[in-house]
Amino acid sequence: MENIQQNNKLPLEGLRVLDLATFLASPFAAAILGEFGAEVIKIEQPLGGDPLRKFGTPSPGGDGYCWLSEQRNKRSITLDIRTKKGARIFKRLVASADALCENFRPGTMEKWGLGPEVLKEINPQLVMLRVSGYGQTGPYKNRPGFARIAHAFGGLTYLTGEPGGPPLTPGSTSLADYISGLYGALGILLSLRAREETGRGQEIDVSLYESIFRVLDEMAPLYAANGSVRPRLGLGTANVCPHGHFECGNGEWVAIACTSDKMWVRMAEVLGRPELGTNARYKTAADRVANREDVDGLVSAFTLSMSRDRVVEACVAGDVPIAPIYSIADIFEDEQYKARETLVTVTDEKSGEITVPAVLPRLSETPGRIAHLGPTLGEANGEIYGSELGFSEDEMLVLKEEGVI
Repeated sequence: MENIQQNNKLPLEGLRVLDLATFLASPFAAAILGEFGAEVIKIEQPLGGDPLRKFGTPSPGGDGYCWLSEQRNKRSITLDIRTKKGARIFKRLVASADALCENFRPGTMEKWGLGPEVLKEINPQLVMLRVSGYGQTGPYKNRPGFARIAHAFGGLTYLTGEPGGPPLTPGSTSLADYISGLYGALGILLSLRAREETGRGQEIDVSLYESIFRVLDEMAPLYAANGSVRPRLGLGTANVCPHGHFECGNGEWVAIACTSDKMWVRMAEVLGRPELGTNARYKTAADRVANREDVDGLVSAFTLSMSRDRVVEACVAGDVPIAPIYSIADIFEDEQYKARETLVTVTDEKSGEITVPAVLPRLSETPGRIAHLGPTLGEANGEIYGSELGFSEDEMLVLKEEGVI
């Protein structure tokens, strides 16, 4: 795979992206583009850089493991665009850029004199990704937003937890940031495609909460139709049964998903009770949902009677959709992860070998690559400011002393 990645031209080579953003959502969009060949220049504050550098667990090299993984393939320069000199330098960089990623509160770039209208005068072809908690418009646009806030406001947190219990955190992960980053990368690619026809760039307005709200299946049309509010369902899910999490005899857990009547017939065979497949109480999805407690009880009795591995083996043999509920330790040992190289190990100059998730999506002819992990702060200053913009060593030293770079 590595040789293919090195020998084929990547689909986004020649594209220059300026990443002004911090933390995850908008930088994740830029990282995706970088995996497929775009040159991504990470613009960071001179003192300390992006706060993501120190977020989470530090690596031996000092920067956090999250930074190393999520800022892969980027080049780092330091620049304070809030200063007059910094703004002038930034405008020179914008002139040669194809896309810009930012995630400040709406109006911040405008306050600094670097809003879309100003940047369009410099580069009419610039595509500008703007990610914020609530979007660029609306009465809440100035509120701060993070993934946890988006999960709550977007409707996901309400669904998470046991029936009658408190709403729980939907996984200790920044799901809204990652989904918003995906939408951001898609928006940039769509805008570049449109630019081929119009010659003009455009702005992409992504809000964290809308990214979450967009993936809540039938909830919006169903509520509009009949006022139905989906409650917290704990280990199960709406509309189908058995479709949830089940404890096994050794204390480990599995996920089982019978999404059709045919799958229930198979499940009944695995249970050793084939007659249940056509039993009037369980025959259709609606019947099973109406008798959810009985159905889940039958499956639970089965899973509790043996170890997780034996449950998985029985269901796989019976063609019933099942997966063990994995910890990260389980993931590192699984043969599917190994076969597909879902985990890749990259050598970092400061921290040594670091294992990170592989590049997605997988392209057959021009797959993406991880050239290097998250860069050290300002590692590209000399090349960008010196070789490209023509600043002398003395000029760069003055800019550094003034806090501009």
